[in-house]
Amino acid sequence: MSLSKTPRAVIADDERLMRDQLRARLHQVWPELEIVAEAKNGLEAVQAVSEHLPDVIFLDIRMPGLTGIEAAKEIAQLDLGDEAELPEMVFITAYDQYAIDAFEQGVVDYVLKPAEPERLKLTADRLKIRLMQRASDLSGHVMGDTRDEAKVPTPKNALAPHSVQQLLHLLTAQLSGRPAHYLSWLQASVGQTIQMVAVEDVLYCVSDEKYTRVQTAKQEFLIRKPIKELVDELDPAIFWQIHRSTLVNAKAIAGVVRDERGRQAVVLNGRSEKLQVSRSASQLFRSM
Repeated sequence: MSLSKTPRAVIADDERLMRDQLRARLHQVWPELEIVAEAKNGLEAVQAVSEHLPDVIFLDIRMPGLTGIEAAKEIAQLDLGDEAELPEMVFITAYDQYAIDAFEQGVVDYVLKPAEPERLKLTADRLKIRLMQRASDLSGHVMGDTRDEAKVPTPKNALAPHSVQQLLHLLTAQLSGRPAHYLSWLQASVGQTIQMVAVEDVLYCVSDEKYTRVQTAKQEFLIRKPIKELVDELDPAIFWQIHRSTLVNAKAIAGVVRDERGRQAVVLNGRSEKLQVSRSASQLFRSM
């Protein structure tokens, strides 16, 4: 979003009255915001984001087909192209007990039903700041910001720059009432045998057609599990999704470089390869 561009949003809620009320109150607190589409279930929400590329999406947590959380996970995996970013996400919920801990991390926001104007104004103000930050970052790149390195959060404070995926994991665990459990081992094919690979030894995972390439310091392995599933099964505090097709172990990151177009790539400790960072994942490397 440019500094002068009209912000655009999608509203997703299975209740028409709730959509109408949210639209009216958003117009009251943020008249510049253009509602480009409405969805009555999670599947329509994903389709609307893919079609309209909004800056913001308001998602009801409880929807048929896909819940708001499930729809958000699908949206986070959309291939929007290198020039597009994921929309800022706001969850609409009647269940405040699910919201507090996860949303306090600040990457996504929530509004309790019914959406009161005072609370919506706070959300709108937060969104404006985030969208301005995005525009400022993009403007710096377009004007030739070719800094060689960006600040990389250390694993010790890896929770600070939460990715959307990480917040969705926290929310899923809270909604299910069960603690999140993550893999400790991966099963990899080596010739005609199956080898167990310790997750702590994995440097990164990259999609490769029907397989996923898993790289350790000493060897490359192939596993049949797609990145889309690994995102849910590896600890997101350690494995950051820096691209639709790439997960990287935060402990292995040495730094980030930018090319002449401002595109970021991760540099790994003791290795020559660089891993592309999508624009939507660039938030992981913003200065805190």
